[in-house]
Amino acid sequence: MGILAWIVFGLIAGALAKWIMPGNDPGGIIVTIIIGIVGAVIGGFIGTALGFGDISGFNIKSLLIAIGGALVLLFGYRMLKR
Repeated sequence: MGILAWIVFGLIAGALAKWIMPGNDPGGIIVTIIIGIVGAVIGGFIGTALGFGDISGFNIKSLLIAIGGALVLLFGYRMLKR
């Protein structure tokens, strides 16, 4: 369930991260989805390491962790593209 939840949250988190941090990113929706999925995984690892918990199911805390990870990854992606 954990990996499946990360993927689903990643899709949602990628879209929300793009909405929160709009910009002209290359790749369009495909890159946004990939950033969201990888960001959700990163958010899960960071959340677990900091003691916030992990993505354990479909709840608001897990969604916020996934969105946070996607935002961090999107910010890093944009800094690398400069």
